[in-house]
Amino acid sequence: MEEDSITITKLPEDCLSQIISFTSPRDACRSSLVSPVFRSAADSDDVWDKFLPSDHHEITGTAINSPVLASLTKKQLYFHLCRNPIPIANGTMSFMLDHENGGKCYMIGARALSIVWGHDSRYWRWRSLPESRFSEAALLNCVWWLDVKGKIEARKLSPQTLYAAYLVFKFVDGKVGFNRRPVQLHAHFEGSEDKNARTVYLDPSADSPRLSEEREGGWMEIEMGEFFDDRGDDGTLVFGLSEVDNFNWKRGLVIEGIELRPKK
Repeated sequence: MEEDSITITKLPEDCLSQIISFTSPRDACRSSLVSPVFRSAADSDDVWDKFLPSDHHEITGTAINSPVLASLTKKQLYFHLCRNPIPIANGTMSFMLDHENGGKCYMIGARALSIVWGHDSRYWRWRSLPESRFSEAALLNCVWWLDVKGKIEARKLSPQTLYAAYLVFKFVDGKVGFNRRPVQLHAHFEGSEDKNARTVYLDPSADSPRLSEEREGGWMEIEMGEFFDDRGDDGTLVFGLSEVDNFNWKRGLVIEGIELRPKK
C-alpha cells in the first residue's frame, strides 16, 4: 500500500507551484525550507506573481528606477517593494507593499497635494530635505487659513481592504499655533458625507494625549481617517486637513505627504 501512495514531494514542480500560490508569502517562504524541490517551486515566478498586485507591471513601469526593477525575479521584486518605497508619477508619489499582507501602500507627496496658497512663497516654501523620500517638502511660513487636500482613485488600492490615511509631518523651530487650535482631519469617498472627521492637536500640550506616532527620519504621522472600499473600482478617495475657523496664525509645519496603507 505504501509503495502505491503518492507523496506531495513527488508531484511535478509546476503542480507544487500552483498549490503554493494559493497560500501566502509567509507560507511560501516556509515551504522553501522543506526540500530542494519545494524551494525551486516556492521561489518560482509563477508563485510570486500571484502575491504581487495584478497591476504591478503598470505601477513599476512608471517608476524612476524601472529598469532595475524589471531585472528582479518576482520574489525579489516582492520583497524589494516591501522594504523600499519606489518613486512613481514623476517622483510626486511613492508606492510599496505592506510586508504582512502584500497590500498596496501609496504616499502622495506634498507637491501632488492641493495646498491653498502653496505656490505663494509668502505663505509656503518648498525645501529639499535629505530625510524625505521626495525631492521637496512643504514648509509652512505663515498662514491663518490652513487647507490641504489630496485624492486617489479607489481602483488603485487593494480591493476589499480596510485602509487608513496618515498625515506625515514634522515641525521646525519657531512653530506657532498648532498647540492653540486643533485641526480637522478627514478621509472619505468623494461625494459622500464625511461623518468621521477628526479634531486633533498636532502639537498638543504636555498634559494632553499625543495622537501622533514617530516615523523614521524624524517624521511623525497621525491618522486622518479610515475607509473600506466595497464599491469595486468606482469612486475617489479624498482626504485632508484644515483649520480655517479663526484668525489664528500658524507656522513651522512641514508636510512630507499623505500615506494610505492597509490598517492593522
